[in-house]
Amino acid sequence: MGKLFNPEKGIWGWLSTLVDVAGLSLLWMLLCLPVVTAVPATAALYYAVVKCVRRRESGAFRAYLRAFRDNLKTGLLTGLILLPAAALLLAVHHIARWYGIRAGGVLYLLYVAQYFALMIPAGVLCWLFPLLGRFEYGVRDLFRTAFQLTVAHLPSTVVLVLLTAQSAVFCAVYWWPVLFLPAAAMLLASLFTERIFGKYAPELAEPEEASEEE
Repeated sequence: MGKLFNPEKGIWGWLSTLVDVAGLSLLWMLLCLPVVTAVPATAALYYAVVKCVRRRESGAFRAYLRAFRDNLKTGLLTGLILLPAAALLLAVHHIARWYGIRAGGVLYLLYVAQYFALMIPAGVLCWLFPLLGRFEYGVRDLFRTAFQLTVAHLPSTVVLVLLTAQSAVFCAVYWWPVLFLPAAAMLLASLFTERIFGKYAPELAEPEEASEEE
């Protein structure tokens, strides 16, 4: 019975995790509303999810707000670069899709090639948030490191891009996944990103991974 009512284990532990997942998702959505704050808001979400959902540390909302404040300056500058770049890439993609599907032939093959080529900039985008959430970077170094990880860990990058894209589509089509999916998607993404971060920064490795290396 003691384990059942232990606030850190059993049903209460699961309820606490669900509250953190839902609360962090809603807080993220609110702080993304100005649009230009989406980068620091998402980086803070990754940080809080890893620290307080995955590793079960307390104070999820306090950790989120602290990370948001710490990443605000770099995140805003990064967002000012990302927004026009993302808009341009989406416009090119939609134009290529429109002509490729209707014209067929060579234009369709070019559309398919362009679709796969988008995996690189999309991968850079997906790596930016975990990197900003876990490390201190200037804008230039942040983009360079994200590109390096995108290319060096391409299979994980593909998973991150598909996970992010499907989560975004799901939240756009329906409203209720916003209640939990942003934090849940970050938790799933961390299964790949934290393992890779641990290879370059041993202090970030999971306890079991660190003991295996020793």
